[in-house]
Amino acid sequence: MNHPDPIQGRDVAAGTDPLVFIIEDEADIRSLLAETLSTYRFRTEVFATADAALIGIGQRMPSAIILDLGLPDMDGMEMINRVRARGPVPILVLSARAHASDRIMGLEFGADDYVVKPFDPREIVARVRSLLRRAAPAATSTSESSERVPREFARFENWRFEPQSHRLVDPDGEETFLSTSEAAILTALLKAPRRVLSRDYLLEHGGRDDTLDRAIDVRISRIRKKLTRPDTPTLIRTVYGSGYMLTAQVDWVSG
Repeated sequence: MNHPDPIQGRDVAAGTDPLVFIIEDEADIRSLLAETLSTYRFRTEVFATADAALIGIGQRMPSAIILDLGLPDMDGMEMINRVRARGPVPILVLSARAHASDRIMGLEFGADDYVVKPFDPREIVARVRSLLRRAAPAATSTSESSERVPREFARFENWRFEPQSHRLVDPDGEETFLSTSEAAILTALLKAPRRVLSRDYLLEHGGRDDTLDRAIDVRISRIRKKLTRPDTPTLIRTVYGSGYMLTAQVDWVSG
């Protein structure tokens, strides 16, 4: 008997296959996604509303989330923001809107990927696998004690960024979590401060699965907003025709 190919990105903490939350109000689509993902050794939980999903997330953070933007009880951007406030879980957005501007909007919301309905369920499997590969450092760090495994983090202009957990802490101690792609892009900039990094380089390191060229620009814009404080200059400079540069001095610390 043939078995499905094993997946990457297993749930390290539980020692089991990754758990995916499917948040979709159409029952047929929920069932189709759950059955397909189960075939490829994902565990799934399904939710018809945002409120029900947020209760589930409060009980346990999944490995990834598949989110329909057209839920009946909550705006898609608000739902993503609420999830982001709790952790760096990868979010794959489903939408019936196929225009490029709609996909840009989905990325601006903070989604890690965007798929248009109707879709091939096997494409969803491939994209979830890819998101889990990209999110592997964060998943590993949340399953290991910080007392046993030193974590590397960056300090710059009184900010603190932890690549493993995607956690960004401002000078006043307020924290937020970046999406998987945003965290990868910010890490690349922090690893090469005061150097111009091309958009192609950033695509390779933080958005290699994006076919939409503007994806990097959208994510840079989101990172800038999170790093913005009153009466302070931007920390990420656009070098027209060349790319982007982080202007701050960066100190990497283990501990």
